[in-house]
Amino acid sequence: MKAELIPVGTEILLGNIVDTNSSFLANQLPLLGIDLYFISTAGDNQRRLVDTLNRAWNRADLIITTGGLGPTQDDITREAIGELVNEDLKVDEKLWQELQELLRRYLGEVPHSNIRQATTIPSAQVMPNRMGTAPGWWVEKDDHIVIALPGPSDEMKMMWQESVVPKLEGKATKGIILSRVVKTFRLAEAKVDEMVSPISKLSNPTLATYINPDGVYLRITAKGNEKTEAQRLIAQSEQQIRDILAAYVWGVDDDTPGSVVGQLLGGKSWSLATMESCTEGLLCSTIAGGRESCVYFKGGLLASCDEAKIACGVDAAIIDGYGKESIQVARAMADTARRNLKTNVGLGVGGNIDSETNSGEAFIGLSSDEFETTFTHKLRGNRSRMKQRAVHAALFDLRKILLEEVQCI
Repeated sequence: MKAELIPVGTEILLGNIVDTNSSFLANQLPLLGIDLYFISTAGDNQRRLVDTLNRAWNRADLIITTGGLGPTQDDITREAIGELVNEDLKVDEKLWQELQELLRRYLGEVPHSNIRQATTIPSAQVMPNRMGTAPGWWVEKDDHIVIALPGPSDEMKMMWQESVVPKLEGKATKGIILSRVVKTFRLAEAKVDEMVSPISKLSNPTLATYINPDGVYLRITAKGNEKTEAQRLIAQSEQQIRDILAAYVWGVDDDTPGSVVGQLLGGKSWSLATMESCTEGLLCSTIAGGRESCVYFKGGLLASCDEAKIACGVDAAIIDGYGKESIQVARAMADTARRNLKTNVGLGVGGNIDSETNSGEAFIGLSSDEFETTFTHKLRGNRSRMKQRAVHAALFDLRKILLEEVQCI
């Protein structure tokens, strides 16, 4: 079965919102053995949306729209689908009564424009929306399936899991597509592609490389008649990748630099504290955002000026002697964070970020009873990217040291 996604909304074309729905659905369809070949965004214009739907009709068996199911005049997905299949919309009185009861319960009134959300066409099966007012549609006609889902992500995901997946499981072609992402750091994309070239020419599984802020990712995608067959193919390719890139692989799938460091700290029952300057709180936010970070992360100190560093406990003589941003100050920041928050490990991050030249340096200090070390990294990019790279460099430096300590035990 071939699918096409059509996210609807001028706000997507203008960049006012990011289309996360397509990303979610693109990950879900392969699990059902459905091939996704096109994602076509359409604005709030019925003529253009109908044209987009017609193109999808000619090249896909399954069309999924997201958005455009609201009560306002620019919500035109229902009308466009009706035009696509040449069916007229009509108010479903039972659905309208249910919608009115819902609106009165939560809003205390019933705006008449909401009646548009109770319209349907003869071939549409209405899918309930437990989280909002926009029902979805499931339309089957002439060997095609058209599914209309609401735009808000939480509503779309709920409807997908509860109403769409059970229906599609019985209709999707046999077979399953699985993916696994292997994540690397400190290698250029071209270098990674060159190193894995012996296995990148396979047709099943396939291998694709792409850049992310925390390194170069390799996505392995395998197709099999059964889940176990696809898993076996992925496992073989992953092992080959690890054999080639062993020193640079740091995680897979949903792993983040913060979560990987957290697992290592948790395995040793160690706690972490941070102190940062040039990264402006991004280091603390990145670590604290990890799942169960409260188990291993006690907190972070943000010192944007010398006075703040000294007030926290950094020796003024170190700043005077080596400069406010230096490797020596980063090491003192790590000591200060560990001492103030009484943790096993302290991580200090400082640096120089020059927005005019788009270059800079990151100074990383690490401190514990078992180790004390520093690292320096060259940075390139705009200010936001350099801060991000400094944070990732610090976390990967900590990961490296923790792995060496684990191996020594």
